[in-house]
Amino acid sequence: SSGINAECPLRPGVGLGTWQSKKGEVGAAVEHALRNGYRHIDCAMVYQNEEEIGETFKKVFSEGVVKREDVFITSKLWNTYKRAEDVPKACAKTLKDLQLDYLDLYLIHWPVMFKPGENLFPTDADGKFIYDEQNPSFKETWNALEKLVDEGKVKNIGLSNFNKDQIAEVLEFARVKPASLQVESHPQLPNLELLDICKKNDIAFVAYSPLGNPGSVFRRPEQKNLLEDDDVKKIAAKHKKSAGQILIRYQVDKGNVVIPKSVTPSRIDENLDVFGFSLDETDMGVLNNLYKKIGPKGFRTCAVAHWGTHPNYPFKDEL
Repeated sequence: SSGINAECPLRPGVGLGTWQSKKGEVGAAVEHALRNGYRHIDCAMVYQNEEEIGETFKKVFSEGVVKREDVFITSKLWNTYKRAEDVPKACAKTLKDLQLDYLDLYLIHWPVMFKPGENLFPTDADGKFIYDEQNPSFKETWNALEKLVDEGKVKNIGLSNFNKDQIAEVLEFARVKPASLQVESHPQLPNLELLDICKKNDIAFVAYSPLGNPGSVFRRPEQKNLLEDDDVKKIAAKHKKSAGQILIRYQVDKGNVVIPKSVTPSRIDENLDVFGFSLDETDMGVLNNLYKKIGPKGFRTCAVAHWGTHPNYPFKDEL
């Protein structure tokens, strides 16, 4: 399998995202996806639904619906587990919850560090986040991730929500190179500069929130719905596809991996049905420049500005 990164078989294409997929729904969504052609499932400890997904993995693998080695499974190291001694504990919990022997990819979910402990969102009496006073370096965390690769617990390691300077810092000392960068990307926030950095460094670019996150708790009231955008709708009519399919194909045509989230079977199928057509240069030009309708930086849905005081907050120039 010649992936984007020679060692990492993460091909341009569509995976299933599980962020904001509720307990009681997520297991059925993952099962439907795996029975209907999906071969990449994106998980994370902080989504607090890995146990239910694990039940589904156990079921579909034991029934022979699909083989474990044919599915690419990602999870993510949460902000409370950044110290060297805590990294293996987090990975062990995720593997146990997902009922797996190994992960295909393990990402550092965010560059910020929270106070270690059972509470995933440690806050003080005023509701402010409590950061890790040790503030472990990226190198400390990354070295611990490299050990997990050495031990066969994870096949690849990568980054999520890191900015260009933070990626450059990791590349300086990484013995095992980051296989992947997962960031928000859609025509309101194309993240073209990061895509360029990924191409230069042979890092697979994985786009989350490809539809601009229409159902997200993080949406801001003034945010325009991408699915209702006139330019997107025109391109959809031209190709006889839905607006959502255009936004997903936009990522595929850039050579990206894209992980739309849904728990609705018909939508899960529609999101994967983007391979019978491709967008032309005119379409791509319109979509690449659509952010300019909003402003010079476009629009980030998942800005987590409530962590803005952390020294490693990645989007400082947008605050």
